[in-house]
Amino acid sequence: MSLKIDNDGRGEGAVAGRRPNVIVFFTDQQRWDTTGVHGNPLGLTPNFDRLAVRGTHLEYAFTPQPVCGPARACLQTGVYATTNGCYTNGIPLSTEWPTLAHYFNEAGYETGYIGKWHLAVTRDSPVPEELRGGYKSWLAADALEHTSDAYRTLLYDERNQPVRLPGYRVDALADAAIRYVDKHKNDPFFLFLSFLEPHHQNHRDDYPAPESEVGKYVSAWTPPDLASLVGTAPQHLPGYYGMVKRLDEALGRVMDALRSLSLEEETIIVFTSDHGSHFKTRNNEYKRSCHDSSIRVPAAIGGGPFSRGGRIPELVSLVDLPPTLLDACGLGVPAHMQGRSVMPLLRGGGVANWPSEVFVQISESQVGRAIRTHRWKYAVTAPQAHPQRDEGAGRYLETELYDLYADPYELNNLAGLESHRGVADRLRDALLRRMAEAGETLPHIEPAAPLPSGQRLAKQGDGPVGWN
Repeated sequence: MSLKIDNDGRGEGAVAGRRPNVIVFFTDQQRWDTTGVHGNPLGLTPNFDRLAVRGTHLEYAFTPQPVCGPARACLQTGVYATTNGCYTNGIPLSTEWPTLAHYFNEAGYETGYIGKWHLAVTRDSPVPEELRGGYKSWLAADALEHTSDAYRTLLYDERNQPVRLPGYRVDALADAAIRYVDKHKNDPFFLFLSFLEPHHQNHRDDYPAPESEVGKYVSAWTPPDLASLVGTAPQHLPGYYGMVKRLDEALGRVMDALRSLSLEEETIIVFTSDHGSHFKTRNNEYKRSCHDSSIRVPAAIGGGPFSRGGRIPELVSLVDLPPTLLDACGLGVPAHMQGRSVMPLLRGGGVANWPSEVFVQISESQVGRAIRTHRWKYAVTAPQAHPQRDEGAGRYLETELYDLYADPYELNNLAGLESHRGVADRLRDALLRRMAEAGETLPHIEPAAPLPSGQRLAKQGDGPVGWN
């Protein structure tokens, strides 16, 4: 892929006069059900909830790869991890791939990156300029969890000089973002603000909340999957919730800054996360599984054409956000992007052509593939494939099937049940189609070993959306 900026002229979001600014407010490892609009009763996210209600709520948003580096590569390039080559952590994003920054640079925007990058594999040393994805302004670290701690934030600037920021890490990054916005208030700007929170602090496997939140959420509301499967939730969920609360306060501060600078309506602000967290209930760490606890993320967009956009119920992937942002700014969508813009959904059209499932590639814990519809989750694993070399496999085995209407927290695996063979066959065909569309070689998918169904029965038309 050449860095020549190609597009097919599909941009439909051009605005009169100045093009909108863009801020991507990106968290790390945040479950969708930490938010009030998704039913969390703890009041952790009033600012996200306000953004979702007053802007556009992507109610069903998912990552295409539930691990840090690959998810970020998808979000920067608009293509799947096996296409851009970053299919596991530890693979730098090739300089041949244009990122969001390259497109906005060419359109005359000021571009800035603040926080965690995780696409250069420099760990605790500065990211060389050629590996920064084209961002003009730079205040970041490749693996922020290795250069900093909750109250000790260390980043590197454009000259690769260390910059130490005071305060709790979330606040330190938000302060830097507000300074950037103020500096560029008279320019069209694209700012990618990437937090580490609520990801665990690696060197101590802990979720260090700000001091004011420590102890507030002990024995607080627990999602049903964690209540049933437990994992590390009793130990880690209180700190995790405290981190989520401080992130939401930072979002509120950024939104307040936009309002004070009269940039609120002309700045598109996107809130989302790279993946969720299952708290060691599905494997021996926190993500890298097909379950919604790993792949479903909160997502809302406000400002510009997204103000008062309402709720979008279609299933949306992070890979759809790059074409969406380019489209919304009238820049045109590159022909090679594998995601698609949600702008037609926002205008009430395009629903008939929108996919009824999202596609997920899973690496490191396994070589896996999955699709998720509104009702069903279907996943396969390549038993002989090496999870650190996930460029696809020739043979997969069915491993998971969940009826999300009857079992939204995926506690009852239906894979292999004779009553659901027809459902699994339809989902297998859909998965193969999505793999082909992502450029993968079509594999053989072996059915799960058959199991007796007992009283279970699956029939076409059962439920509000039938097989979907």
